[in-house]
Amino acid sequence: MPLDPATASSLKEALATVVVIPVTPMRPDGSPEWGTYADLIRRVTGAGIAVITPNGNTGEFYALTPAEARRAAEIAGQAARDQAASGVRARVLAGVGHDTASAAAAARHAQQAGAEMIMIHQPVHPYQSGTGWVAYHQQIADAVPDLGVVLYIRSERVTGAQIRELGERCANVIGVKYGVKDAAQFAAVARDGGLDRFTWIAGLAEPYAPGYWAYGARGFTSGLANVSPSLSLSMLGALRAGDTAGAMEVWELIRPFEDLRAAGGSADNVSVVKEALAQLGLCGRDVRPPSRALPKEQAAEVTSILESWSLGVRR
Repeated sequence: MPLDPATASSLKEALATVVVIPVTPMRPDGSPEWGTYADLIRRVTGAGIAVITPNGNTGEFYALTPAEARRAAEIAGQAARDQAASGVRARVLAGVGHDTASAAAAARHAQQAGAEMIMIHQPVHPYQSGTGWVAYHQQIADAVPDLGVVLYIRSERVTGAQIRELGERCANVIGVKYGVKDAAQFAAVARDGGLDRFTWIAGLAEPYAPGYWAYGARGFTSGLANVSPSLSLSMLGALRAGDTAGAMEVWELIRPFEDLRAAGGSADNVSVVKEALAQLGLCGRDVRPPSRALPKEQAAEVTSILESWSLGVRR
C-alpha cells in the first residue's frame, strides 16, 4: 500500500529535528559490539533524540558487511521499541545503499525490523546521469511504497529539478538530507526542488546547521549527539526559537570538536566521536579501515574539549 498522506505529513514533521547517526562500536578484533550499540541508542533517545539513523556514515556503513548492516537495523528497531515501552518515542531512519537490488532488499528488511523511514545513500557508481539518478532512487523508493524515504545528497551535480521530478513520481519521498558544502546552492536546490514538498535536513551537522536553517533546513544530522545530546538539542532549540545568537553560542562551543572531525577531508570524522565515547567509558575507540584510530595528539585535544563541556573523562 502507498504511504498515506497523513503518515507522510507526520514523518515529515518528525524529521524536523536532530537526526543522530549512531556509531557502530567495535571490539579490538574488529567485530561489532551489538550490546553497546543498543546502549548508545537508548542513551541518546532517552536524552530526547527523536530520530536515529543506523547505517549512516558515522556508523561506518561502507565498512560493514551486508549482514552487519542488517543487524544494525534490527538492533536499532528493537532499541526503539524498548524505549517506546517506557514512554520514549524515537523513529528509525535506516540507511540503505549500494546497487538498487541490495538497497531495496535492505529497505524491506529495515521495515520488518521496525524502521518507519529509510535514507538512501548517494550512489557510488562512477558514471551517473541525471535521469539515472532519478531512476536509481525511484526503484528503491518503489520497493517500499509505505515507508518514508529520505534522499542523501552529497553531489553538487544533483539539481532541484531532479529532486522535484523524483518527488512527483514517488509520494513516499518526504525528506532531503543535503550534504553539499555550499549554502547558496542549498538555498537554490531546496527552492527548485520544493521547499515545502520535503523536509530539508542540513546533512553536514551542527557546523552548517545555523546557515542552512536560514535558507530553509528544519533539521540537521549529528554525530556529536552520540557524545553530548544536550548540546545538539540546545542548538535545535535555539534555531526553532529564532535565537541565532544562542545557536551560535553552541556553535562556538562545539567548533573545536567539529574542526577535529573535519580535518584532512574528514579523515577522522568517526574516530573523533569514538575517541570521545571511549574517554567517557561508553564504547571502544576501534574503527575499521579506511578510518584509523585517533593519534595521541588529537586524542589529547578530545580530552580538553570534553573537559570544557564539563563531561567527566575516565582516566
